[in-house]
Amino acid sequence: MSKSDAEISELATKLESVLELNDIHSDDERPNEDGASGREHDEHDVPSNPEPDFGIPRSDSNVSAALYEEEYPPLAVYSPILVEGASSLFSSKMSTLDSIVQMVKTGSVSNIVVMAGAGISTSAGIPDFRSPKTGLYANLKEFNLPYAEAIFAMDYFRENPKPFYTLAKELYPGQYSPTTTHFFIKLLESKGLLRRHYTQNIDCLERLAGVSHERIVEAHGSFHTAHCIEEACSKEHSREWVKMKIADGETPRCTECGSLVKPGITFFGEALPSRFYELREDDFASCDLLIVMGTSLLVTPFAPQIDEVKANVPRLLINREKAGELTDPNLGFKFDREHLSGENADTRGPHRDALILGDCDEACILLADRLGWKDELLELRNEFLSGQNN
Repeated sequence: MSKSDAEISELATKLESVLELNDIHSDDERPNEDGASGREHDEHDVPSNPEPDFGIPRSDSNVSAALYEEEYPPLAVYSPILVEGASSLFSSKMSTLDSIVQMVKTGSVSNIVVMAGAGISTSAGIPDFRSPKTGLYANLKEFNLPYAEAIFAMDYFRENPKPFYTLAKELYPGQYSPTTTHFFIKLLESKGLLRRHYTQNIDCLERLAGVSHERIVEAHGSFHTAHCIEEACSKEHSREWVKMKIADGETPRCTECGSLVKPGITFFGEALPSRFYELREDDFASCDLLIVMGTSLLVTPFAPQIDEVKANVPRLLINREKAGELTDPNLGFKFDREHLSGENADTRGPHRDALILGDCDEACILLADRLGWKDELLELRNEFLSGQNN
């Protein structure tokens, strides 16, 4: 369920001093020989859970020690560890977040690219895919799948489409409302700052929030379109017709050839939508601020796009835990300049990666507040809610 206006206002007020209260540091400050650490550890300090290997090499040191006093850490702006003399895109006189805010305010940023995952939609009530116990993959036991991802595998879908259609009935657009994060993305467009919004999500919530089709790349497809799965036919069917069939418990079949009809979601083994490949090169080459939100950055070819922006472009990750750090010194996020010491120190240009750990909605409220846009963000959301109630 989306947060109320009163809750949003209260959050913005509470977050006013979050930079000073919740700075955290990398636990790469390893214990020395006598067991002492480079900093004192609170009794609540715990490492983040290791992520599964999905073919992208992860950094052995990709763990952050945050104060996990609740189920998820409080919103925290990461304070980078920089080697002496390291250059940085961010001012040494302010936090990385305020440095980014200053870039936007002064007009040095005008082509923002957003990359988003399931984490921006969880507050709408839509579960993500990989969270233990609560993720979609963790709740598919009733279907007796050979493996969790089979529900999005073409071969399995042809053989047994019922599990996917059952899941699709729960996920179909129209049952969930956009989150504050979706409205923040719309606000970026309204300000003329959004170059493109690349999303891995299939829920169409950015469309509901008012983000124009021209600004959206649904990298893994969406429910917005539907077509016959037989390549020789490929007849398009309306989203409303497919939704009605699924709601009635029927299997949507092509009115032309009788084969299965599938929403325009990219299944495993299928190519990503052509729009992704047509736009990504120019978009990321033109990007002057990259914002990545609510994604573990584990899936290719989406994840590697963070490295397609120029070396002097700031990058901001908003997520519940660190993501996108790779062992290759020239690839992935490098939140700490100390990882680039010695002969690798100058291979990637200045330090340019910022991190906010916590809830995407809360982080977007904080960003809007610092930018002086909080009232406009609330107004966008209020307009949507008023339209729903009429």
